[in-house]
Amino acid sequence: MKLILIGFGVVGQGFAKILLEKGDDLGARHDFSAQIVGVVTASKGQLYHPDGLDIAHLLRTAETGSFADYPESELLQRDWDANDMILRGSADVLLEASPTNLQTAQPALATCHLALDQGLHIVLANKGPVALDYGGLRAKADARGLHMRYEATVMAGTPTMHLAQDALAGCAIRSARGILNGTTNYILTQMESGMTYAEALAQAQALGYAETDPTADVEGWDAAGKVLILANALFGSSLTMRDLDVRGITDISPEDIDQARQSSLRYKLIAEATPVGGMVSPQRLPVSDPLASVGGSTNAITLDTDLLGEITLIGAGAGKLETGYALLSDLMAIQRET
Repeated sequence: MKLILIGFGVVGQGFAKILLEKGDDLGARHDFSAQIVGVVTASKGQLYHPDGLDIAHLLRTAETGSFADYPESELLQRDWDANDMILRGSADVLLEASPTNLQTAQPALATCHLALDQGLHIVLANKGPVALDYGGLRAKADARGLHMRYEATVMAGTPTMHLAQDALAGCAIRSARGILNGTTNYILTQMESGMTYAEALAQAQALGYAETDPTADVEGWDAAGKVLILANALFGSSLTMRDLDVRGITDISPEDIDQARQSSLRYKLIAEATPVGGMVSPQRLPVSDPLASVGGSTNAITLDTDLLGEITLIGAGAGKLETGYALLSDLMAIQRET
C-alpha cells in the first residue's frame, strides 16, 4: 500500500514508528506491506517520493520540528501540498491524522472528498470529517467502491468500531454508552481522592492529559463528536451537534462527589448514542455498573445488543502507539477486504 499521511504529530509519528519496528513481522505474518509516499503538515513542511519516504529519516527530522533536514534524493518533492499529492502523486490510501475541527471539519473534510474523488481509500484519526459529514463521505466511498475507516476516532486503538460493526454483525445494537474522554475521567477519578476540580485539572494538564485550553474536553464537546460518529455510523442517523444535549463536568463539586459516594454511586461523564438521539452528561452510576469501575484516563463503552445483552469494552482512548495502531488495523482491514 502506498500511503499519504496528513499530519505528523503524535498519531502520525506513532503509526510511523509501528511501521518501522514491525514492518518485517507484518509482512511475514500478515503479508502486509506499506510505504509512506507523502506527508503533509502545517508546521514541519511536506515531502513526497513515489518510491516511499525513509521512515527513520522522517522520525528523526520530525524531532527537530522541520522536514528541512530530510535528505535530498531523486524525485523528492518538498513543495507539494495535500492536493498536489492526491492529484499528481501515486497512492492507494489517504490517512487523515491532522488536528480535529468540530466546527467545520475543514480543511480535512475537503481533502477526504478529493481523495475519494481520485480513487483513494480513506482512513481517519481526525474526528471532524466523520462527525460532521459521515453520510456524505460514506455515500461517496460506497459509490466508488472504496473503503472509509475511522477506528481511531472513538477509542484510539481499542477496537470499538470493529466490535460494533464487524464482530457483532447479526446483532441489533440498541445503544452505545460509555466513557469516551480520558481527560474528564482522570479529573473525576482524582476528585474522588479529595482534589478539587481546579486541582485535578491542573494535574491533568501537568501530565499531558489535558490541553492548556481544556474546553473541548471538560465541557463535553470532544465526547459529543464521538457520539455523532457512533449515532451516524451505527444507527444511520444524521445528527448534528445542535441535536445533542451536551453538558460537561465543570460544575461538579467535591461535595457532589462525596454525596454520590455515600449512596454507592460514582460520577462519570457518559456519552450515549441511540437510534433516536444522543447526549453527553455527568451521571451518577451505581458502583455495580461496569463503567463505574473505569478509572484514570481509561475509556470504556457498553454496547446493548438484542442477542448478547450488554458487552463492555475497556481500553486506552488515547496514546501515541495506541492511536497509531488504529490506523494500522484499518489498513489491514482494507487489505483483507480488497
